[in-house]
Amino acid sequence: MITERRNALKKLFASVAGTVGLGLFAKAGIADKPNEKEVFNVITDDQDVPLFSGVTKFNGMVFIAGKGAHFAGDIKAHTDHVLKELEKELLAAGSSMEKVLKVNVYLNDINDYKAMNEVFKGRFGKKPPVRTTVAVAKGGVPGDSLVEMDCIAYV
Repeated sequence: MITERRNALKKLFASVAGTVGLGLFAKAGIADKPNEKEVFNVITDDQDVPLFSGVTKFNGMVFIAGKGAHFAGDIKAHTDHVLKELEKELLAAGSSMEKVLKVNVYLNDINDYKAMNEVFKGRFGKKPPVRTTVAVAKGGVPGDSLVEMDCIAYV
C-alpha cells in the first residue's frame, strides 16, 4: 500500500512538473548539473574574494540575495527601502515585483511585524507571492537593519 502511494505521488509530481514547467526540475532535470553558460551571477565589486552573488539567474528564474537597510530609521522606512532595492535588482535582471514567487522576510524584532506588513502590502501586485516571515535570533539582522528580504522570481 505504501509503495503504491509513493508511486502515485511520484507520477503526480512528474505530471505537475511537466504541466506547470517547474523551471529547474522540468527543464534541466533534477540530477543534471547546470551548464555554466546558462547561469548568470552578479557579484558586487566590493568583494575581494567572492563570498556570494547578489543576483543569480538560471533557467528563467531570478534569485535575489538578502537586502537590508543600513541607515537610521524605523521599520517602515527600512521596509520601504528594502522593497525598492529588491525592485531595482528585479528590473535589472529582466523581471518585476509582479513576477516574484517567494519572499523571505527576516525581522530584527517580531513586534515590527504589523508595521512591516503595512508597507509590504500591495507592493507585489494583485497576486502577492508566497512569504515566510521570521524574527532572527540573538544578534539581529546583519548591519543593524531592522529587516532583510530575499526573493525568487521568474523572468
